[in-house]
Amino acid sequence: MLLFIVRRLISAFLVMFSISVVVFLIFFATPGVNPAARIAGRSASPEVLAHVAAEFGLNRPLPIRYGLMMWHLLFQQDLTSYVNIGVKVIPQITGAAPITLSLIVGAAVLWLLAGVAGGLVAAANRGKWIDPLIMFGGIAAVSIPAYWLGEVVNLVTQNKFHSLFSWLPAPGYVSITQSPWQWALHLIFPWITLATLYAGVYARVLRAELVNALNEDYVRTARAKGLSERRILVKHALRCSLVAIVSLFGLDFGSLVGGAALLTEVVFGLNGIGMLTYNSLLNLDLPVIMGCVMYGAFFIVLASAVVDVLYAFLDPRVRSVH
Repeated sequence: MLLFIVRRLISAFLVMFSISVVVFLIFFATPGVNPAARIAGRSASPEVLAHVAAEFGLNRPLPIRYGLMMWHLLFQQDLTSYVNIGVKVIPQITGAAPITLSLIVGAAVLWLLAGVAGGLVAAANRGKWIDPLIMFGGIAAVSIPAYWLGEVVNLVTQNKFHSLFSWLPAPGYVSITQSPWQWALHLIFPWITLATLYAGVYARVLRAELVNALNEDYVRTARAKGLSERRILVKHALRCSLVAIVSLFGLDFGSLVGGAALLTEVVFGLNGIGMLTYNSLLNLDLPVIMGCVMYGAFFIVLASAVVDVLYAFLDPRVRSVH
């Protein structure tokens, strides 16, 4: 098991290194891309461009430029923006990360609870009317665009039925350290909106896994021993079926923390990692783009590694492989 963990750490490092190199080459080695022009402005003279390139080290060979950027980003942590001169990249990311984490963690709790409950109910009542109803609800939830659902929620809570939601503050964000109650009030509908988009997928996946698990030999053995269907479903079938949910959750959580919740952040006025990445791409702010990419890659790789460990915990058969 220890050897497996070491191999996963080496693999994670190589993945992050590869991602950083690819992103760096896209924005610095693509023909026609001139970061010095972004810093100095379109109307800058050749002399000014040369001075800017020398000051920011943009006239050095690509490997040196890559090494300097990674050094200043990850170790010195003093890499500054090319658009907002003097503004450091790391404080921008650390300022936006708690907003995104608050959104994703709360939504993840809701969609896991709803998804697991929906999958269990559907599997326990397969063939009855509630089973296709839950599955249809899952398809409908997945098909709803995030931006549209968020706009509808804002329209209902902030406009049409504002009198019923007078207790709800205007869209925005309040730090949990400032006021836990206001933090939750500002995020309750963003949580529900984001969770709605994922709960249906988890219910459908878990239902399919449970139905397959209920046909396994170990389940038939449990029935032969006289165990109740509820105990078989929850104690035996659910544990092995959660392997698929863990895998799905790891990828979803990692990508969302890395900025994939952009549309939800935009609708509800949350200046998280998604918004920071989007604005940096619009402005072609290369240091901020690199910082956001490394931040997102870290969480995706971390989530993938955690999923592998949980595999071994949930399914003993995986341990024997490693």
